[in-house]
Amino acid sequence: MLGLMQDRPLTLTHVFHRAEQYFGHKTIVTASTTDETSTTIAEWAVRVRRLATVLDTLGISADGRVGTFCWNTARHLELYLAAPCTGRVLHTLNIRLFPEQLVYIANHAEDEVVFVDRSLLPLFWPLVDQLQSVRHVVVIDDGADAEVPSDPRVHDYEELLAAATPFEGAFPVLDENTAAAMCYTSGTTGNPKGVVYSHRSAVLHSLVALTTDAMNLSERDVVLPIVPMFHANAWGLPYGCLLAGSSMVMPGPNMTPQAIVSLLERHKVTVTGGVPTIWMGVLPLLPEHDLSSLKTILCGGSAVPRALSEAYREAIGVPMLQAWGMTETSPIATVSSPRSHHADWTEDQRADFRARQGVPAPLVDVRLVDPETGEPQPWDDRATGEVQAAGPWIAREYYRGEGGGAQFTEDGWLRTGDVATGDRYGSLRLVDRTKDLIKSGGEWIGSVELENEIMAHPKVAEAAVIAIPHEKWVERPLACVVVKEGETLTAEEIIEFLTPRVAKWWLPDAVEFIDEVPKTSVGKFSKKTLREKFAGQRG
Repeated sequence: MLGLMQDRPLTLTHVFHRAEQYFGHKTIVTASTTDETSTTIAEWAVRVRRLATVLDTLGISADGRVGTFCWNTARHLELYLAAPCTGRVLHTLNIRLFPEQLVYIANHAEDEVVFVDRSLLPLFWPLVDQLQSVRHVVVIDDGADAEVPSDPRVHDYEELLAAATPFEGAFPVLDENTAAAMCYTSGTTGNPKGVVYSHRSAVLHSLVALTTDAMNLSERDVVLPIVPMFHANAWGLPYGCLLAGSSMVMPGPNMTPQAIVSLLERHKVTVTGGVPTIWMGVLPLLPEHDLSSLKTILCGGSAVPRALSEAYREAIGVPMLQAWGMTETSPIATVSSPRSHHADWTEDQRADFRARQGVPAPLVDVRLVDPETGEPQPWDDRATGEVQAAGPWIAREYYRGEGGGAQFTEDGWLRTGDVATGDRYGSLRLVDRTKDLIKSGGEWIGSVELENEIMAHPKVAEAAVIAIPHEKWVERPLACVVVKEGETLTAEEIIEFLTPRVAKWWLPDAVEFIDEVPKTSVGKFSKKTLREKFAGQRG
């Protein structure tokens, strides 16, 4: 016997039409380097409809890839809907990748058009002649003074929209499994790999983002997405906000701590999200600003240091809400939201919980598997295993089968490469990446846990731990430490601080003081760069 419910496709066209019909009065603010502009969702929706016609005028094929090379802006959000709502595939290009990686990705995806913010033209235009499938470059004038090339391939965004007739009626995407968007992994090992999101996966991810134990987005919220729109669809915030009817504040190109905290205060932002390095920069400015409107600070991309979350709780009464995921998980997989059994916990115990990666989001299944034997591990908060994930917004393979399926199990689960423990309530605690674990004397040392302990030192700004070879123990930890400005610190002080906090055999063999921990294109610590820098060092 079958159910008798209507079979309606889950597509982003519903997200657009819902926002257009019910939330036309809500606002989208975009900051530039000099001023701010504001538009209503009603005005924005008309522009999306014009942009849909523009894609036809440019001759973009029915499922053509529409590249973007843009900051977080209302106009980038127009592309977020116009491309998938016309059956095309939004392809956000990471502006922080190396040129050769950008060329590889655009060619691999076969982008037919790329929309570029004018301020980013100096990065993009030198690569154009290497882009084999790109027939059009559309320049979005964001007020920058970068020279716009005189080339028949180049178009002005506003001129195209002004000349276009708005698309009328309902957008005709009927198959929820149609590709909606694609992002490429950061390519820390080998070439970046394409992850293709469907309309169905994007809608379900957005719907869960509205739940209390996930992002808790609502119509009453004002949301500032600091995480870039080229990084896993800005953690799903753009689509989630449109579905909920939240007002949005787009930070544009000025990502300085002062600009961010000013936007938070001036627009009474209630929900925001970004990687830990962003919040480290904002932290010293908190005493000067009124952020009493904030209720949620989403933080992810890398493990959130306990000390950082606690610093925010002490300064403004709002700790970090840690979420974990990756490009392949759309990206929300787990969220460390408060639980009922925390009611009688001490604040210190709650802080420990907030430093965990949290409980799988609804519809996401997670298991822990021994990376060497493949055996399932118990959720006893002691046994460690590789995190494997499955669900309706988890990738089942890479675009064009890249990677040969090595990151996917025979029974269809994603191998995340992260190692964690889990407690009986389903809360994950990330121990490390499989490639970053330190195997010392036959036992594992988790670099992430060691980093968090080092960053709890009041004089430490950042810390990353890598493995160095050792003749007896095979590998030993090397701590790379950034000291806060105006402070002095010695290796002996670091070891003394760690001694009561970790097992003796976890103590680093050496401490190197560096000016800055190198970052990947998405703001994570680049341990690959550190391993190359200290390749000759031995424990």
